[in-house]
Amino acid sequence: MAEAAVDRSSKSGLGPAGKPFSTFERLVAWRYLRARRKEAFISVIAGFSFVGIMLGVATLIIVMAVMNGFRTELVSRILGINGHMIVQPVDGPFTDYPVLSGKLASVPGIKMALPLVEGQVLASAQAGGSTGALVRGARAEDLTKLKTISDNIKSGDMVGYASGEGVLIGTRMADQLGLRVGDLITLTSPEGDITPMGVNPRIKSYKISGLFEIGMSEYDSSIIFMPLEEAQLFFNAEGLVQSIELFVDNPDDIDNLRPKVEEAAGRQIAITDWRQRNQTFFSALQVERNVMFMILTLIVLVAALNIISGLIMLVKDKGSDIAILRTMGASAGAIMRIFFMTGAAIGIVGTIAGVLLGVLVCVNIESIRQFFSWISGTVLFNPQVYFLSQLPAEMDLSETISIVVMALTLSFIATIFPAWRASRLDPVQALRYE
Repeated sequence: MAEAAVDRSSKSGLGPAGKPFSTFERLVAWRYLRARRKEAFISVIAGFSFVGIMLGVATLIIVMAVMNGFRTELVSRILGINGHMIVQPVDGPFTDYPVLSGKLASVPGIKMALPLVEGQVLASAQAGGSTGALVRGARAEDLTKLKTISDNIKSGDMVGYASGEGVLIGTRMADQLGLRVGDLITLTSPEGDITPMGVNPRIKSYKISGLFEIGMSEYDSSIIFMPLEEAQLFFNAEGLVQSIELFVDNPDDIDNLRPKVEEAAGRQIAITDWRQRNQTFFSALQVERNVMFMILTLIVLVAALNIISGLIMLVKDKGSDIAILRTMGASAGAIMRIFFMTGAAIGIVGTIAGVLLGVLVCVNIESIRQFFSWISGTVLFNPQVYFLSQLPAEMDLSETISIVVMALTLSFIATIFPAWRASRLDPVQALRYE
């Protein structure tokens, strides 16, 4: 009878004698995944394994996407207001900056050359309150081309700035000092007039022409833009600039542009690029990103270990079934493939569910943040701490694929030992498990 059953199942393509991963093997594996009353505990373990893999994959995708978005937003804001290359003099001040900036701007790959005068000041309001600030003196025509500023004027305009009678400040500084467009802001510089008694601080009030908001609180609360000529007078730098910042088409092509910029300058200059100025910051972000990936991978690993325990218990519970299958002619390889597919199915479905959950959360990350902020009554992802106005998330295809491959690999590896153990049982030994 058993031989006849094997013969019929083999002819139909469903029996143990079929090809590897045949329909018969898939049907048996699927049958073992379906819970019965006496297998409830095994089903619970499988359920926890599924949930663990799903949450592990989803958490990895979400955290990596948020960290990628965090880095992208910071880079875009930092490079949106600061030049990609900073050119400083070596053999004397830049007194010929109008001509020099024109030469540098004509270099292929350079979008704009921005002559700057910078200085630290104490900014205060007439009604009280003060804060430290960085004054950046720039020409109105250059600031108009700097879209990070000109396209983000939230109140007022650049008319007063262009006429040389007004300054631009960030919205957070305005809120901190209680200032609005049209009010006066008093700036105090320690490098003032030289007198017989020493250097007196220079104090001068300026009318606020407009308020800008870059979206990075560190800049919105500390930077003041002043017309270049007025900044030269305020910082005792008449007729010269301290540096020329260059904005390039491709920030990653800095190394190829260095010799071209040095040749165009025609004099000794020192060049610092955005990577050097922010090396510590971005290196810390990269280290944190790698460590978080390693830590969160442990979630998937724990879920994979649950697959091992669940399959070992399933093998013990199915001892008589293994004996019958082996008696009917099923090979050790067929038994191994059946239990391999049983465990791998948990990993595959859990990984797919995790990817879907991760993508769903990433797409709606800001709405989710606002919802939990409303539920808890607290501010999650405070802009004052994280420097950004909203929670960013940017998924990377190659990174997501690597997460999927990692989760599937751990799941498949976890199934090998229980499946191999099941394949090693002979019919007599298998019956002893009952």
